[in-house]
Amino acid sequence: MGKTFYVTTPIYYPSDNLHIGHTYCTVAADAIKKFKKLQGYDVYMVTGSDEHGQKIEEKAKEVGVSPKEYVDKIVADTKELWSLLDIEYDSFIRSTDPIHEKNVQELFQKLYDKGEIYKDEYEGFYCTPCEAFWAESQMDKDHNCPDCGRPTHMAKEESYFFRLSKYRDALLEYYDNHPEFIQPEFRKKEMINNFLKEGLDDLSVTRSSFDWGVPVPFDKDHIVYVWIDALSCYLSGLGLGTEDESNYEKFWPAQVHLVGKEIMRFHTIIWPALLMALEIPLPEKIFGHGWILFDDDKMSKSKGNVVYPEPIIELYGVDALKYFLLREFSFGNDGNFNKEKFMNRLNSDLANDLGNLLSRTVSMIEKYCNGILPEPGESNEFDKDLETLAPSIWEKNEKAMEHFQFSVVLDDIWKLVRRTNKYVDETTPWIVAKEGDQKRLDTIMYHLAESLRVISILIYPYLQNTAKEIRNQLGLPENISWEDGKVWGLSKAGNKITKGKIIFPRLDTKKEMEKLEKANTALFEKRMKEKEKDMNEEVKGKDLITIDDFDKCEIKVALVESVEDHPNADRLYILHLKIGEEKRQIVSSIKEYYKPEDLEGKKILVLTNLKPAKFRGVESNGMLLAAEDDEGNLTIASTLEDIVDGASLG
Repeated sequence: MGKTFYVTTPIYYPSDNLHIGHTYCTVAADAIKKFKKLQGYDVYMVTGSDEHGQKIEEKAKEVGVSPKEYVDKIVADTKELWSLLDIEYDSFIRSTDPIHEKNVQELFQKLYDKGEIYKDEYEGFYCTPCEAFWAESQMDKDHNCPDCGRPTHMAKEESYFFRLSKYRDALLEYYDNHPEFIQPEFRKKEMINNFLKEGLDDLSVTRSSFDWGVPVPFDKDHIVYVWIDALSCYLSGLGLGTEDESNYEKFWPAQVHLVGKEIMRFHTIIWPALLMALEIPLPEKIFGHGWILFDDDKMSKSKGNVVYPEPIIELYGVDALKYFLLREFSFGNDGNFNKEKFMNRLNSDLANDLGNLLSRTVSMIEKYCNGILPEPGESNEFDKDLETLAPSIWEKNEKAMEHFQFSVVLDDIWKLVRRTNKYVDETTPWIVAKEGDQKRLDTIMYHLAESLRVISILIYPYLQNTAKEIRNQLGLPENISWEDGKVWGLSKAGNKITKGKIIFPRLDTKKEMEKLEKANTALFEKRMKEKEKDMNEEVKGKDLITIDDFDKCEIKVALVESVEDHPNADRLYILHLKIGEEKRQIVSSIKEYYKPEDLEGKKILVLTNLKPAKFRGVESNGMLLAAEDDEGNLTIASTLEDIVDGASLG
């Protein structure tokens, strides 16, 4: 069997269209695949979407569609984006794929049968946006979520638990025996100090407060939560559970999972512990990259600072975006996306350095050698310097890519690009031509073309289209082996040189910044309007009511006498109300917005003639009225002046 290499992106959570931060990780994974493939490896790349969970369920409700319909559109947009970026993934696994849901149930059953999962009741601090319980030791003094920084609240829920606590020592031992397992190195220290040092709690792995997920095979009141559901996509993506498991047998374990730093805990603690429990080999490496910030701030739709990749690609091409992402940021640390930085990098590195080098080389060969690559003569000191440098960059690239140091790789390649440009100035071919020394001129032209041949090999995993265009203009075959990059002199004299397009035109930075800002804003607004349209269409599908219809609604003032937690759902309260002489209870999902003491003794508006319904086994007789804005802020409807409970709205 030949050398194999399995690389994955995160299994992205498709709650909305992907932005440049998601693009960053996928571009990196694709570059790794192309590099390893060039080295001769049989490479398999998996990406996908984690489509279950409470947030997806709620997003779908907002626009009036089923959760599956909601994610279908985003997944289609994601695949279209990956195609636009020339991402060469082998499998796009969706957590809603039937084969994956089957795998999840079988893995869950196996863990349960082995005694690794047990049923209990959880009471603790819960973060609704992250859908995660936290121990008090993991939070700050204000009980904010350690992942997203938002406030948590006490919640109580029946759950199945994975015995994560028993794997603490095994994980620490594994880290010691496999020092490359967590990368970069400082991420390992974060995991140990923040999560493992004080011990591990058992992990809640099911939910009963919502329904959008894979049912527990032996308990239909529970769904399997993200830890087992999403993480096992890395196995399903290889064909686990299908009739043909040859890819799973061939490629597992993964050589590297690429993930954002915010999900390192899941991948370096929960995932390896689950694999240990299942007796499945662990991946070789988990690499946690940083975030791409926008002017030093995290991208957020609510802040209006999301940068989408599509306008950049449309205006400047795929390779310009890929180069900036991989060159500008040190993979593993946070980076700052800035439009001016992008334009400057495009102008200096791509237009002035590489684009200009190709253009002047091809033009001079056409002018001085009739468009035919000449045979080189004897080398002088300048020629020999170039001959030595080019192969050395190949060796440096090999070492840097062992640690996915993309910025180092590209910086080294550009040393060769700049050195070749300097070579033009040192050898002054225009003066040599005037002097009539054709043999010397031929040697200079050959060295320029040969340096570009090597450059086309070195940049291929990162700037594939550019590499192909260089080869096209130099009359080189499209496919060249990686090993050819460490050997000088493989260009064949007699190749037909054909001047083509300027690969990276120089830009007016100020004008282009304005153009890019306008294009990005237009796409942002377009997507917002599409969502508004979807919501409006859902509203339009409902008949307008008359005053007679409104008269059917019985809305009364109610006094909140007491509030208690729902016994089977962590997001729900049970409100005990006094409405005149009547007492009744209402179940409501307002727990993340109010504490019991905020509500008790207050008067609120309630729809009282709504048909009773049961929520997780508790009857709700009526519905409180509330308003919510686009930012997710909620307020319960009440009256301007105090009025006796039981009074009717009319």
